[in-house]
Amino acid sequence: MNRIRNVVAALFASSLLCGAATAFAQSPKGLPGKGEPPLTAQTMVSGGVRPPEQRAMRFDSADLSFEILPDTRELNGIAVLDFTAKSPLARLVIDLDRNLPVKAIAIDGKPLKPAAWSNPEGQLVVTLPRPLRAGQKVSARITYGGTPHVAVRAPWDTGVVWAKTPDGRPWFATTTQGYGCDLFWPCLDYPMGEPGVVTLHITVPKGLKAPSNGVLLGVDTLPDGRTRWNWRTKHPNTYAIALNVGPYEVVEGSYKSRFGNTIPMFYWYLPGEKEKAEGLFAEFAPTLDFFESTVGPFPFGDEKLGVVETPHKGMEHQTINAYGNEYAKAPEGFDWLFQHEFSHEWFGNQLTNVDWDDFWLHEGYGSYMQPSYGRWREGEARYAVMMDAQRGQIANKSPIVHDRSMTEQDVYEDAKGGPGLDIYMKGSWMLHTLRNLIGDKAFWDVTRLAVYGRTDPKPGNFTPRYGSTKEYEGFVRQVTGKDYGWFFNVYLRQAALPEIVETRAGNQLTLTWKVPGGGPFPMPVEVQVGDRVETLPMTDGTGTLTLPEDAHVVVDPWAKVLKRSVAIEQFRAWKAEQAAKKKSN
Repeated sequence: MNRIRNVVAALFASSLLCGAATAFAQSPKGLPGKGEPPLTAQTMVSGGVRPPEQRAMRFDSADLSFEILPDTRELNGIAVLDFTAKSPLARLVIDLDRNLPVKAIAIDGKPLKPAAWSNPEGQLVVTLPRPLRAGQKVSARITYGGTPHVAVRAPWDTGVVWAKTPDGRPWFATTTQGYGCDLFWPCLDYPMGEPGVVTLHITVPKGLKAPSNGVLLGVDTLPDGRTRWNWRTKHPNTYAIALNVGPYEVVEGSYKSRFGNTIPMFYWYLPGEKEKAEGLFAEFAPTLDFFESTVGPFPFGDEKLGVVETPHKGMEHQTINAYGNEYAKAPEGFDWLFQHEFSHEWFGNQLTNVDWDDFWLHEGYGSYMQPSYGRWREGEARYAVMMDAQRGQIANKSPIVHDRSMTEQDVYEDAKGGPGLDIYMKGSWMLHTLRNLIGDKAFWDVTRLAVYGRTDPKPGNFTPRYGSTKEYEGFVRQVTGKDYGWFFNVYLRQAALPEIVETRAGNQLTLTWKVPGGGPFPMPVEVQVGDRVETLPMTDGTGTLTLPEDAHVVVDPWAKVLKRSVAIEQFRAWKAEQAAKKKSN
């Protein structure tokens, strides 16, 4: 989700620019505003090639204590991080924004002198009192705090959001997918840096609540009236740890899963919205049933299905998805943002990309599950309409996959040469094409292997896992018994789309695939001649039909294959011209 740039349909594009107006109110004098305090280049990097020290340790657990101070826009924290050395280790390298300066560090309970650590650019380096051998454990207690970076335009630009509810009370949220978890807690800021378990203790002003990840362990009332909210979650995605603070009310219930377990469901919303909140909550159970019947068990059924209203558009925070879509209505009859963020419980939180280069596994699948849900609810017409809305947004400027370690920004920002939105829309259309190519059963078996590591998932027989593009290709070979490298090389590793070249001479129609990079492309294609549809196997990339000279022909009449469209290219060019004119005026 992501930073929610994906659009369910073109008519929703404008809604992405909207958020709760209160979130972007002018900052009080003397307090940090949007984009403040500034970040270092190091903090703005998430993922990519990591320091060897981070690769040399396993992140066993994190116990995170936070104190949220809305009046001064400060955040104080104590993080107890437990690691196991996988190879000899003389120092810890932990990502933490230097806007949250470290005040004290203790290793295995013994305080260090300040000279033992440094954090000039946003990567905290701690020299251990004694080197660790492989297999040895270490516990670091880090006391820190300060002024966290305020997002400019959350969630597209990441950071924290200090806002006010309509009745003037504090409303706070974190969103860190772009720049990473180090914006508010000391972490390993790359996809495979997930801790095994995280316990959170969130202290907030009197009258406010702090819904967060996982299971609520309890709420403590402090002598001054403040409350401390205690949560625990297993195997959380690093950017999916989230703080949310506000005067929330809650609607809750439970869902009896088709797998036999009962899943608690919660939606935390702002006062005065009960009717709308209950309307959104009514979507939880059918959406959950769709995912469980189509993909498999809800991955976090022993924790919760949680959603919280936020002063930003939304984000896939594990078991506490952020929602800021203002209860928008749509022809599909469901809230696209809730459904998309919820899809990331499977594609992002249960299945986490090994590297940001594999980001399409999160966003391509997350985007494809929306028209798939439309199909499940209403049939093929709804699916076709929703797929068509995505098609016009594919840019084809950069390959989706580069087969090297990438930062999140390298992938997400097209200004840096990344695929940008294509990880959503092109990824979705690639999956659509793959499903039509290998068939529904094979496609969903591949999907289950990618998500759970097995085709027979049941509650208790799987845990969150990491996946890569190459592994996914292997799953397709495993399920189908065929090598589809030609398919992935074109759709993932080339920027341009394959093109069908039509040549008609007399009663002969010849179709030929023209693919970027050359190479084979035996993609079968349907051809409608009058009322008859037949499939050309295109085994060697070409196929010929004999037909009446006056026959009307439609190639790929059901749009089962992602291919070049001159009309869409011209449309996108026209849109760009119109935008440029508007900007110049």
